[in-house]
Amino acid sequence: MEEIDHLFQLRILELGSNRLRVMENIEKLTNLEELWLGRNRIKQVNLCGLKCIKKISLQSNRLTSMTGFEGCVALEELYLSHNGIEKMEGLSTLVNLRVLDVSSNKLTSVDDIQNLPKLEDLWLNDNRIESLGSISDAVAGSREKLTTIYLANNPCANSPDYCSTLKQIFPNIQQIDSNVYG
Repeated sequence: MEEIDHLFQLRILELGSNRLRVMENIEKLTNLEELWLGRNRIKQVNLCGLKCIKKISLQSNRLTSMTGFEGCVALEELYLSHNGIEKMEGLSTLVNLRVLDVSSNKLTSVDDIQNLPKLEDLWLNDNRIESLGSISDAVAGSREKLTTIYLANNPCANSPDYCSTLKQIFPNIQQIDSNVYG
């Protein structure tokens, strides 16, 4: 990521599909609100303390960890699908997060999101999550706010009472996977 460090007023940066391997030279982009780096080869998150950023997409990269977002307290939307992430971590400080997409990873449990009071959309489909039991505690802080959850193609979605259990956990749920409820 070269020749961008002088763009102080830049609000949106889209560098998808560029074979980027590292996140660098963005520390001076303090007004950046959206960063789109999907379909690259990034292995590690390095946001250089960007505190104003509201949307980040690192879909289809080579991430194996979710650490590196802790200082992004203004973050509202985080898209990390199609990576190799095995554990949810580094999210507890993201109290403004409304959308979290960690679908198509290697997750076996839902962690570190119990204190996210504004979380509305949670995409966990195509992972390895075994049990619905842990989800209730995992989303304790956003239970009333959550309106959309995707868990399809996880072992827990094969439970015969899958939808009814999720409706009990989330009283204001409007969508479970592709099923929309009135």
